[in-house]
Amino acid sequence: MTIIPILPTTSLLYEAATQLATIFHLSVVDTPPSAVPYLLHLTEERLELRDTQFKTGPVYVDFVGGALGYRRRYGGGRKQPLAKAIGLKHGVTPTVLDATAGLGRDAFILACLGCRVQMVERSPVVAALLYDGLQRAQQDAEIGALVTERLQLIYHDAQHWLSQLSPTQQPEVIYLDPMYPHRQKSALVKKEMRLFRTLVGDDLDASALLKVALAGARRRVVVKRPKRAPTLDETSPSFCINSENTRFDVYNLMTPLFLNRLESSDL
Repeated sequence: MTIIPILPTTSLLYEAATQLATIFHLSVVDTPPSAVPYLLHLTEERLELRDTQFKTGPVYVDFVGGALGYRRRYGGGRKQPLAKAIGLKHGVTPTVLDATAGLGRDAFILACLGCRVQMVERSPVVAALLYDGLQRAQQDAEIGALVTERLQLIYHDAQHWLSQLSPTQQPEVIYLDPMYPHRQKSALVKKEMRLFRTLVGDDLDASALLKVALAGARRRVVVKRPKRAPTLDETSPSFCINSENTRFDVYNLMTPLFLNRLESSDL
């Protein structure tokens, strides 16, 4: 993983930058280093990941406004494919562990729909961006209480974290959204995806994470995939839910047939 330093944009932000660096094992610099392609800029408003070579717009976490604010209000509620895949329905609101949290977008939507979500992220840079976004969202008058109560960030490797949970600590649902397979024309369209692939690489251990998730969830595992992509491994999902460009592979651990499959496998 690429380690990126934090640059506070004013001297008054140096202490805050140092605190972030301590939590996520990063470094703090006073001036932009030469020949560094990416920097974390701590401004008075937020923490931003900036591309110093191509000068594209910054990447940051915003749970309050922008696309997520719109999706929170008009995303379709529990009728949207993500909610159906997780198993949200009247009287049923499962606990969720998002094992590949990224910028936390799907985790936030699930929290808005009532779920308590643990977000596990192993990249120090991505986790720092997510931490900053959570801190700012907790201060918002409209969603602050929701974010504080229902979203928890865990800076850890998901496989290790899941393997150490006791049965009483296991979430009802584990959600996986690994880096999509590389596609020459479309995988790198979004600046976030281009930066993420540079920072954390392809999720080559995604199939191993799926095996750990199948052993660590109480009710189901949900894997987000491109609509025409293959499954993560040879384990076939119980069913799939499709949207325009995305497919959710759902592994229902509560069905006798699937339990028999797991017992006969090498999980």
